[in-house]
Amino acid sequence: MTVRTMLIATAFVAMALPAVAADAKLTAAIAASSRAPENSARDGARHPGASLAFWGLKPGQTVVEISPGGGYWSEILAPYAKATGGHYIVAMGKEGQKLPAKFADKAVYGDIHHTVFSKESGPLAAADSADLVLTARNIHNWIWTSGMADKAMKDFYAVLKPGGILAIEEHRADPRPETDNAKSGYVSTQHVIDLATKAGFKLDAKSEINANPRDTKDHPFGVWTLPPSRQSSEGKDKPSPAGFDRAKYDAIGESDRMTLRFRKPG
Repeated sequence: MTVRTMLIATAFVAMALPAVAADAKLTAAIAASSRAPENSARDGARHPGASLAFWGLKPGQTVVEISPGGGYWSEILAPYAKATGGHYIVAMGKEGQKLPAKFADKAVYGDIHHTVFSKESGPLAAADSADLVLTARNIHNWIWTSGMADKAMKDFYAVLKPGGILAIEEHRADPRPETDNAKSGYVSTQHVIDLATKAGFKLDAKSEINANPRDTKDHPFGVWTLPPSRQSSEGKDKPSPAGFDRAKYDAIGESDRMTLRFRKPG
C-alpha cells in the first residue's frame, strides 16, 4: 500500500467514525434500562431505530416532538440529544403541562425544553430553528377540530429550518376510505400528504417500516380496539358486544401505519 493510499484510507475511516458513533448512541438510547418496560415491549411494532434512521435523525439536532403522550419517543430522543449535544423540545397541549416526573432526571434525559401546541398556541419556538419535527399518531385527533390540522402544518413549517424534516407516523386507512373526520382513528395517506403540501412541505419519502398487513381496519371501536388501547366496549362500565373476541384483535397487533418524511424546501 502506498503512502497516498494509506492517507486516503485513514481519512475515509475518520469520516466514517462519527456516523458509527451516532448509530451507537441511538442504539444505546433504545436499549437503555431507563425506558419503561411496557414501552420497550412495543419496539417490535414501532421500530424506533429504523423509523428514526428513515426520518434522518442525526447527532446534535434540535428536535421538536408534538404531543408526546407518556413519552415513548421521549425516552429515546431526550437521552440521544443529551449524548450528542442536541436539543429536545416537547410541545404539550397547554401551558405548564410537562412530561411524567421521571423526565426531570437530567442525568438521564438532559435539559428537556417545553413549549405549547394547541388550537390557540403561538410559535413552537423561534422560526427556522428546528432540524426535525416529529408527530406520531396525532393527526387524526387534529382532523376532528376544524382548522387544527392546517394550523399544525403551518406551525411545523414555521419552526423548521430550510431543509428541515417533518417526520410523520399515523394510522393508515388505505385501502379503505377514511371515515368522516377520521373518527375511526385511521387517516388516508393522501389526506396527510395534502395537508403537508398545502403548508409548503415537499414529500421526501414513504416507508413501509410500520406497515401491518394483518390490520383490516374494520374494528368495532376503531383503531382503539387494537393494542395498546385494547378497547372492548363503548365505555368503562359497559359490556363488550355479543360475540366480541378480544383475542382476535390482540392477534392483529398494533395498527397499520404510514411512515412519511417531508422536507421544508430551501
